[in-house]
Amino acid sequence: MVRNVAGLLPELEAEDFYLLSGVEQGMRFSEWVQREKLPKFSGLTEEEVDYRLERCLKRGLVEKKTIQYEGYTLQFEGYDILALRALVEQDTISEFGSPLGVGKESDVYEVKSYKPLALKYHREGYTNFREVHKERDYTSDNEHVSWMYTARKAAEREHDILEALYPDVSVPRPIGQNRHVIVMEKMDGVELSQTKLTDEQVLGVLDLLLEEIALAYETGYVHADMSEYNVFVSEDGVKIFDWPQAIPTDHENATQFLRRDLTNTLGYFRRKYPQHVPDAIDSEEVAASIETGSFDSVTDSLS
Repeated sequence: MVRNVAGLLPELEAEDFYLLSGVEQGMRFSEWVQREKLPKFSGLTEEEVDYRLERCLKRGLVEKKTIQYEGYTLQFEGYDILALRALVEQDTISEFGSPLGVGKESDVYEVKSYKPLALKYHREGYTNFREVHKERDYTSDNEHVSWMYTARKAAEREHDILEALYPDVSVPRPIGQNRHVIVMEKMDGVELSQTKLTDEQVLGVLDLLLEEIALAYETGYVHADMSEYNVFVSEDGVKIFDWPQAIPTDHENATQFLRRDLTNTLGYFRRKYPQHVPDAIDSEEVAASIETGSFDSVTDSLS
């Protein structure tokens, strides 16, 4: 897990951010930025670069490595604090709160602005960059990518998809985005995996979820990673989150991913509520009705 660096914001000075931005700029060309190039990239003097490097090294925001030259690279914490400062300056967020969820490819925290919001750090590439680069479409057109590029592209992609889906599809409202960070509305309710539905609620919640999948398809996207871990259930209905891997419906594999999403969704409900999800609800038939725009309700089809 990457350290929460929000508490460092008050103690950093403008020149520290110039230095961090300079390292970030240099990383567009090389993973390790030569010390000699940092004055040019940061706009600082040689002496100021040395002083700011010492401060940022002490706080774990950059890392030093001697290869054929003395090189510096951003730690994920350094990238985090650059994004946080930008979001604060844009008045997107004003306070930083407690963790809401920590996963393999993202960390989510509560933040505040005019109301409680959620801030999501994308961590793609941090633990296993090569596998992410190989599997995700949004890096496949760039041969020389870094974890920084991968995480930023994932955030940009998810933010764009949320903007395309909201409000027609029940997804978190996107508020802002900077680098590898998205700010969105904080969701109410409980994760589907932790929800205990009553007998009367099972098919109703399943119907709501399938309707949202159908609406997303109609809007032009397949989630492509549906599971009980990226759905929230509340009194207002269901909300689907985690969209960075979503694909457009004209993608060559859209049909395959739609069917996988439906198989995962129905499979979860059948495992947890076996007596309430009849075999008559078939993922192939549901997929076909979604693709033709004729999906209505699985409960209606059973009556």
